[in-house]
Amino acid sequence: MKYLRHARNNELTDRRSAATDAKTALLTAYRAAKTAAEPSQATRQAERISLVEAREARRAERDRLKHEERTRVETLAAQEQAATEAAAAAEIEARQAAENARISRVVQDEAARKVERDRRYAARKARQA
Repeated sequence: MKYLRHARNNELTDRRSAATDAKTALLTAYRAAKTAAEPSQATRQAERISLVEAREARRAERDRLKHEERTRVETLAAQEQAATEAAAAAEIEARQAAENARISRVVQDEAARKVERDRRYAARKARQA
């Protein structure tokens, strides 16, 4: 009678049923805790949403300030570039004016020398005649 058809090993069966009961109890406790935590979970979720919104607002403000600073720097650079170009143009114009004045003086001096030479030539011819 070694092999009985309905022989039960009470120790194994007891352990299996105890494990099943324990798992059922844990699952029931988890569901109860989850249901009890619903209001606090909703408040935590609302807090998280408000934190995310505040973070996004700060990021948008930083981006706006960076954009304003970049625009200001670009405007200053454009103004400096325009001032540099204006100064270069003024310097070129001053050099051109100085060159024109020098050429004018040279032409006037040459004309004055020619007039003086012609006067001396005329005086010499008048003395010879």
